[in-house]
Amino acid sequence: MERVQKYTKPARVFHWMHVGAFLLLLITGIILFVPAFGAAAQDSWTRVIHRIGAVIFVLAPLIQIIANRTTAWASVKRAFAWNGDDLKWATAMPRYYFLGDESAMPPQGEMNTGQKLWYTLLLIFGPIFLVTGILMWFFKYSLPSAVFQWSVFVHDVAFILIFLMFLVHIYLGVIHPMMRKHGGSFSSMVDGTVTAEYAKSHHGKWYKEVAKK
Repeated sequence: MERVQKYTKPARVFHWMHVGAFLLLLITGIILFVPAFGAAAQDSWTRVIHRIGAVIFVLAPLIQIIANRTTAWASVKRAFAWNGDDLKWATAMPRYYFLGDESAMPPQGEMNTGQKLWYTLLLIFGPIFLVTGILMWFFKYSLPSAVFQWSVFVHDVAFILIFLMFLVHIYLGVIHPMMRKHGGSFSSMVDGTVTAEYAKSHHGKWYKEVAKK
């Protein structure tokens, strides 16, 4: 089966670093967030691991940006470059994902609308996590009580929204029957390639550009 190169090795390495850090933050964050896990949250190791995950979560994309600023900036521009096809994608998305109607989906570029949305949310909520996390970590005892409580609240809301989007990301990228039909997108973060069928179905515009080359 024909396969198309989509992600470079450095991009995949940094992606899995980010995933690992996110899972550390997710697990320890749930322990700290859910009252039922109060006994575990009192253990200082939970907070230490959470902070280690936070450092990796911030450093991984920064290192990636420094290492390849051109590619990083291109990804940011693609994430915010919304057009009529993105609106068509959002309109057709329920028919595609719930009814399996592939003909409803308009051709997409290298980053389809769903990926743009996920990337945009990370770009928005990432700095929110960073700022509120720094306030809670380094200024816990010097901040006014109200400011600290608001930092906790905003941090938790951002966590819930990103967690929900993460579940959608995993489901649509790995579990959904339409993903398995075309080889899925998970393999692209393992060996860097996707099937030509998947590329045509989910990134039609990008595939045409690649095919020309």
